[in-house]
Amino acid sequence: MATIEEVREFWNVRPCNIRHSPRPIGSREYFDEVEARKYFVEPHIPGFAQFERWKGKKVLEVGCGIGTDSINFARAGADLTIVELSERSLELCRRRFDVYGLTAHFHHGNAEELSAVVPIERYDLVYAFGVIHHSPDPSRVLREIRKYVDARSEIRLMLYAKWSWKAIWIIVKYGHGAVWRAGELIRRYSEALEGCPVTYVYSFAEIREILRNFTIVEMRKEHIFPYVVDKYVCYEYEWLWYFRRIPGWLFRWLEHRLGWHTLVVAAIRS
Repeated sequence: MATIEEVREFWNVRPCNIRHSPRPIGSREYFDEVEARKYFVEPHIPGFAQFERWKGKKVLEVGCGIGTDSINFARAGADLTIVELSERSLELCRRRFDVYGLTAHFHHGNAEELSAVVPIERYDLVYAFGVIHHSPDPSRVLREIRKYVDARSEIRLMLYAKWSWKAIWIIVKYGHGAVWRAGELIRRYSEALEGCPVTYVYSFAEIREILRNFTIVEMRKEHIFPYVVDKYVCYEYEWLWYFRRIPGWLFRWLEHRLGWHTLVVAAIRS
């Protein structure tokens, strides 16, 4: 099994979304373009995060990356606490807050040991988008999150979906249909930088199992990446030919059944 040190080093080499803009990294123009590109490609995120809803509320974000969602929680007026494993990601997130004149409470550390990093207190929202499935022991992260919520709190998570277009595409493209190698292939090719040390994917049933100590309020799938990769990396947004041939309603239907992002809203059991 991969270690947490290997995971940290992977995200230090290439923080998530760091190439979403060709502008000088750390500039205001860079951060503006990173945000525009992220929410253009993943438009379901603002509706899931519900940034404005958390004005004046305490939000704990577990894994901030370079801070695109973080900055929007802060803009909306949340009292935001952030914990991030990657030093480089956290440094860029801090820089982003400085650029926009916003504040948060920043912590560097491992979410599997959250209570050793962030003082235990109640939060209105614990938010972890695309984070827990990259931790060597996701169940340990969830046990730690449990310490920060009560019956009035919400937990909002994004976990990668096992039964998804992305998983099928990886198995066909890189494994030539070798479904028995699915775990290895998905881990290796799940991110823009090849070789992610840990990537778990979950069915709905498996999510219900790992969240057995929580009540699942909502669970749905979103996000099929439709773009030609070679053009996308050059900031051109041409859809793949087979997606161009289907109507929008059918593409959305597919996203809800084969989306890569499983969005989960949960609460503790009363």
